[in-house]
Amino acid sequence: MKFLKKNEYVELRNFLILWSTQGLSQLGSSMTGFALTLWLYEQTGSSLSTAALAICSYAPYVIMSIFAGALTDRFDKKKVMLGCDVFAAICTILVFVLFRTDRLMVWHLYVLNAVSGLMNTVQQPASEVAMTLVTPEKYYQKTSGLRSLSGSLISILNPLLATSLYALAGLHAVIAVDIGSFSVAFTALLFFIDIPENKREQRERVLVLAKEGLMFLWKNPLIMALILFMSGVNLVASAFDATLPGYVLPNPNGGSSVLGMVTSCSGIAMIIGSLIVSVLPKPKDRVKVIYLTMLFSLGTENFLLAFSREPVLWCIGQMIGWILVPVMNANLDVILRTTIPVELQGRVYACRNTLQFFTIPIGLFLGGFMVDHVCEPLMKVYGGLSILKTLFGTGKGSGAALMMLILGVSGSLLCLFTGRKLKKYQYIEK
Repeated sequence: MKFLKKNEYVELRNFLILWSTQGLSQLGSSMTGFALTLWLYEQTGSSLSTAALAICSYAPYVIMSIFAGALTDRFDKKKVMLGCDVFAAICTILVFVLFRTDRLMVWHLYVLNAVSGLMNTVQQPASEVAMTLVTPEKYYQKTSGLRSLSGSLISILNPLLATSLYALAGLHAVIAVDIGSFSVAFTALLFFIDIPENKREQRERVLVLAKEGLMFLWKNPLIMALILFMSGVNLVASAFDATLPGYVLPNPNGGSSVLGMVTSCSGIAMIIGSLIVSVLPKPKDRVKVIYLTMLFSLGTENFLLAFSREPVLWCIGQMIGWILVPVMNANLDVILRTTIPVELQGRVYACRNTLQFFTIPIGLFLGGFMVDHVCEPLMKVYGGLSILKTLFGTGKGSGAALMMLILGVSGSLLCLFTGRKLKKYQYIEK
């Protein structure tokens, strides 16, 4: 991390320990999630079934986020994070035990993912506020770049390590690595990280605090508009996530190793984007940067994957689609952290999570449903037509290619329409 000076390491000590160890734990969890996706597709061969795994994680997250944020504003952030990590680890251990005893069933994964998602619902806003409390304001953009960097590394290493370990030693080995990474993060948070107490913590009832979060968003139309825009982006992106396995795995040029390689390319692109963010000067118009970067991402990747048949082009598509995502994230993060008072951030971030991420389970369902029950049957019947055969190929996976085209058109129209609406808002940075 050459972009950090010696004195900055001292000022950011708590942030760096929290960021690195939590990132390691997230890598382990992501590896387990990816390996479970491979295992589930082997069992069912269905895009919708694999998408349902993520839906079970996101559904409680979306439904309970508003109240979870209010809860985290009432309690010690460190204790909340530790408690949620323990419950999530128990779910992972149960999956390990069930698999090792040959009792693991699909519905077990759905239930345990729902419980783990509920814990993440409470832990995530607490973690967001903790990051703010351990980070001096002058480092917000730089630390946002570092967080994007760790997310990018996870995106790269997760599919590569998961597919390799899954092929060599099986699902139980991947889960064992996850449990080990959790142990490191838990120990670091418990013994080596000091999270300052927010003296302005609120002790009102949960419903009152949740209402305050919603009212803040209602009175800040710029923040609300950005959140609703990102909810549309998440709808398209999550439908893409549900479509990608059904596109790559059955393809003659695809397979699990190729899926891991293609998925990791998004992480490589995000590392490049994160490094760019860390050295970029402050832009004149952060709002404009947000919607233009998303127009570039959604308007390129989906089209390239829809019409290509070679893994190298899929990788290029992922690189193009993800390289500017850290730029968008950093600008959105700065707007939120400088606009929302720290004593309100827990409940406001939680309300943001509900409004911005409620489209993710919807998108996952729509993507899986469209591939399994609309696009694949359509291509099975009409795929012999020369134009469809030329555009999307033949056989299983051609319907997923058609779905990529639909997502490309939808994402482009979303950004063009919303971009015009966002132009009327002006963000003045303090």
